[in-house]
Amino acid sequence: MKHLLRALGQRNFRLYFIGQSASFVGTWMQQIALAWLVYRLTGSPFMLGLVTFAGNIPILFLAPFGGVWSDRLNRRRAMLLTQALSLLQAAVLAGLTFAGLVEVWHLLAAAAFLGVVNAFDTPLRQAFLLEMVGSREHLPNAIALNSLMMNASRLIGPALAGLVLAAAGEAWCFLLNATSYLAMLAALAAMRLEAPGPRRAVQNWLGGLTEAVRFAWDFAPSRYLIGLVALVSFVATPYASLMPVFARDLLGGDARTLGLLVGASGAGAMAGVLHLAGRRVSDGLERLIAAAACSAGIGLVLFSQSGMLWLSLALLPLVGFGIITVAASANTILQLVAPDAMRGRLVSLHITAFLGVMPLGSLAYGLLAERFGAPATVAAGGLLCLLGAAGFASRLGHMRSLLAPHYARH
Repeated sequence: MKHLLRALGQRNFRLYFIGQSASFVGTWMQQIALAWLVYRLTGSPFMLGLVTFAGNIPILFLAPFGGVWSDRLNRRRAMLLTQALSLLQAAVLAGLTFAGLVEVWHLLAAAAFLGVVNAFDTPLRQAFLLEMVGSREHLPNAIALNSLMMNASRLIGPALAGLVLAAAGEAWCFLLNATSYLAMLAALAAMRLEAPGPRRAVQNWLGGLTEAVRFAWDFAPSRYLIGLVALVSFVATPYASLMPVFARDLLGGDARTLGLLVGASGAGAMAGVLHLAGRRVSDGLERLIAAAACSAGIGLVLFSQSGMLWLSLALLPLVGFGIITVAASANTILQLVAPDAMRGRLVSLHITAFLGVMPLGSLAYGLLAERFGAPATVAAGGLLCLLGAAGFASRLGHMRSLLAPHYARH
């Protein structure tokens, strides 16, 4: 256990872990409430996909520039701003819903606004990890624990959201999310950080981004990793946008059923990040990524054909394990190979592939589910995920030879 939680020995990371955990629980509560409110107002799978699209599409275009921003500015100060803006978005959403004035376009606008904020906040948080733990020795563990808190909240947040939705309605979920950001703001304010060393100047936004893209493309492992993450994000991750359809229409449940389904996927993700946090070396992560992509594909295909709640709850952990293990392991490798002056930008390319591509998949899922039904759409995504895993596995030998020196050094 001491080894599993070793990054928590650093005071600044411990503060971040506590504050971000509270914030993540609130975020998941809002996501579940938002999806439920959209489906309650419209009854449309396409609108579910559209809201997810609006909330994530800004990341596709802006996260790379968020990485440049991260490499140029004081990361803690920038995060104080992004967290305050996120709090404002949740508070406005809560006020509109309490007043009974909320409409679908409000939900689309709120999702898009938060997507813009996250496009800058997410690269900041990832690049800030090394400053908080102070050493690359603890960096892989910090990345895994960061994913752990996200997925622990994925278990707690949806379950709480289901209870709050049933007892009090969506507005209270939004309000609780707004309150949760106060914990993160307090954690950032309490940190004691060393003055950052001088950073190599990034001449301009486009030049800095071009430099990172060239590095990612020329180094074959980063090219393969970012490519697989983008594929998984497009064909596998958007299944979550259709969860209200499975919960209400295919399994005959309610908001609590939705919380259970999302929580089951979160349990699998928890298992994945606990495994990553407990690893003593990074060697072999590329093999784990190939296996995890297979797990996500198989889980999606089988889940799409399940008409029973207990079987769905047993299959979704395979999906959660696969998706988060691919994303977190790829992030770990990329941060280990990234030059210090380029970490924010390289991380932002990973975020673009994972979170930025997702809305395109969500939109496609919504359109296909309207035409062919949710089960057929999810099954097709699972099959494509399996094909991507096979292609990645065929390049493992080449990747290992190039990554071995980096593993040995770190």
